[in-house]
Amino acid sequence: MGEIATSNRQITLYYSSKSNRAKQTLAYAKAEGLPIQEIDILKTPLTGTQVTELADRLNMEISDLVNQDHPSYKSRFEHHDFSSNDWIKMIQHNPEIMKQPIALRGNITILVETPTDIIKI
Repeated sequence: MGEIATSNRQITLYYSSKSNRAKQTLAYAKAEGLPIQEIDILKTPLTGTQVTELADRLNMEISDLVNQDHPSYKSRFEHHDFSSNDWIKMIQHNPEIMKQPIALRGNITILVETPTDIIKI
């Protein structure tokens, strides 16, 4: 059992309030009347366990959760092979570099690529 609580009755959305895709996804979900629990990763820091659990739920490596094309990543880091703990710390200290939004409902977790993906969950 993980640290992240989920419900079949609502969608938990991890997102950055600075992300246009996240804003569009939230607007779309609300327009569709979907019950959303919003977690802005810029305001609510993720624990290392939460980062690990999100990666596991998406069947991804923790390093794959990092958007290495993000300007904030490119300006601060060079491409290296970091340990999982290093990637977690990078996400915790620079949450804007995490790929998002991530939507969870029950046992289903998706990385939202387009705002309409939210209805798949």
